[in-house]
Amino acid sequence: MATTQTTDATFTEDVLQHDGPVLVDFWAPWCGPCKMVAPILEELSEEWGDKLKVVKLNTDENPQITQAYGITGIPTMNVYQGGEVVKTLVGALPKKKLAQELEQFTS
Repeated sequence: MATTQTTDATFTEDVLQHDGPVLVDFWAPWCGPCKMVAPILEELSEEWGDKLKVVKLNTDENPQITQAYGITGIPTMNVYQGGEVVKTLVGALPKKKLAQELEQFTS
């Protein structure tokens, strides 16, 4: 399953109301580390299939959700389950480390 985009307008439906776990990648086009993480998330999203939905939220274009969840640095990745944040990862993590951190949601 490829990553998809979410917005302030679609966040509730895309993330909070989703049945399974959802990883939200908070990013911006000018963020170098975000660009490093993007292909890793695409690869992992394909590997995980439907086990963990991966969505991206552009923080520049969607300030409401960004502020609501207190996102001050990017890349930040929150995992949501049942409408709640259950895990937060900050920074450009290598693929192996990211996969390990998210294993509980994908196995």
